[in-house]
Amino acid sequence: MSERVPSHGLEAQGFATTAELHWNLTTAPLVELAVQRGEGELAKDGPLVVKTGKHTGRSAQDKFTVRDAETENNVWWGKSNKPMEPAHFAALKEDFLKALGEKPTLFVQDLYGGSQAEHRVKVRVINEYAWHNLFIRTMLVRPNAGDLPGFVPEFTIIDLPSFRADPARHGCRTETVIAVNLSEKLILIGGTEYGGEMKKSVFGLLNYLLPEQGIMPMHCSANIGQNGDTAIFFGLSGTGKTTLSADPNRTLIGDDEHGWSDTAVFNFEGGCYAKMIRLSAEAEPEIFATTKRFGTLLENVVMDPATRELDLDDATLAENSRGVYPIDFIPNTSGANMGPVPKNLIMLTADAFGVLPPIARLTPDQAMYHFLSGYTAKVAGTEIGVTDPEATFSTCFGAPFMPRHPSVYGNLLRDRIAKGGVTCWLVNTGWTGGKFGVGKRMPIKATRALLNAALDGSLNNAEFRKDPNFGFEVPVSVPGVDGAILDPRTTWPDKDEYDRTAAKLVDLFCDNFAQFEEHVEEGVRQCKPRVTVQEAA
Repeated sequence: MSERVPSHGLEAQGFATTAELHWNLTTAPLVELAVQRGEGELAKDGPLVVKTGKHTGRSAQDKFTVRDAETENNVWWGKSNKPMEPAHFAALKEDFLKALGEKPTLFVQDLYGGSQAEHRVKVRVINEYAWHNLFIRTMLVRPNAGDLPGFVPEFTIIDLPSFRADPARHGCRTETVIAVNLSEKLILIGGTEYGGEMKKSVFGLLNYLLPEQGIMPMHCSANIGQNGDTAIFFGLSGTGKTTLSADPNRTLIGDDEHGWSDTAVFNFEGGCYAKMIRLSAEAEPEIFATTKRFGTLLENVVMDPATRELDLDDATLAENSRGVYPIDFIPNTSGANMGPVPKNLIMLTADAFGVLPPIARLTPDQAMYHFLSGYTAKVAGTEIGVTDPEATFSTCFGAPFMPRHPSVYGNLLRDRIAKGGVTCWLVNTGWTGGKFGVGKRMPIKATRALLNAALDGSLNNAEFRKDPNFGFEVPVSVPGVDGAILDPRTTWPDKDEYDRTAAKLVDLFCDNFAQFEEHVEEGVRQCKPRVTVQEAA
């Protein structure tokens, strides 16, 4: 093991501990220790199954960034980026390091955030749980063994689920805390067993660091066609980001977090973090296959204690059950986790209002408008008495993870689109023929056919019409696709009802975008939708 132990140890960082330290263990010993320590159990076909207690998702309201000279004018303070005073962080760090020093056993991984060598960050993660150490080792990019002895971390994450924060002393909200100190290059996570906090902390870190290098950080999936053409897919949960990028005819770069440099689109990670609830072999065969492999880690998946059979349909423990596995568990993935700069950019939305067309071509200014809007819609029925869809706007398709002002990312995206001559598309995987409850979900075959035509370039040769409300270009006909769905209004039995619903959605877009108008150029401001009275069909 000595070759996996770096010369720059915890003592060099000022972390005093008498704990037994497990440095850079690989998958098998981490699984073995997790089982021995009672942290998890092996399922019938090999995965390690763990429970995360009461926290089965991110604790977004308990995340804070230290507000100091480094961050004062660089962080977009508000709902997603809540400030913590330096004095409160100092007290939290003092108590964290005291707790760290009292642990009998600790697990440490030295890893990279980012697959492109010149743009990655060295991250050290210190855990009290073996399964947490396995989680982050699987999710981030793993150095070669020869790189470990000389590894000096640039940032450090300490994750202690047993730690209980004191709101009065630490300036936080509850006993759970995620505190990011960009000046000290230290992230402290306490009071939660949810592994995703570590993953998203690294994503937020790269989202802060990379724009200063001119790199566009993105909450997106990405794949490469047979001709070397890269496509990136932005989209919030439920829009099809993972499903549509997992194309047997294209090579997967990654399913969640990427950077766009002058020379490449590169995955931030070396693993995948997929939803498991109601997963089936028929709908998602590649992901389903990972649930039957040693090396996969399953969070909050229900398992029969006697037979160790998994029940992926059982949401007793969590609706947000998750699977963590190395990206190479998925067939046809990029060995380098990278691809050329993109040729096509797709923004996915699940429009439950049934207003948006299944595909539209965007100008660079329109792409920036829709990127900053980050629109999708939740379906009705999630609350008693709610009958209409609910619009969701998450700027940059990932507001909780974007430390800087959205215009920073929007301007980077616009510049890269212009520099690379990238073709941009808005794809609606939501409803057609009416809003949710009246219409039906957009046929997946139609979505794939439209995407294939966009990605192979043939769609650019189609005849386009200008959408009367949103102003983007919509194809009039596409081979193999029912022409009726290309014009949403014609699919509604009641055209007046469509017009009223469209007007409502236009207002929602305009109201949301008001917060960005002073930060963008006139061309982008001119892309806001406008209600247009249409003639009766």
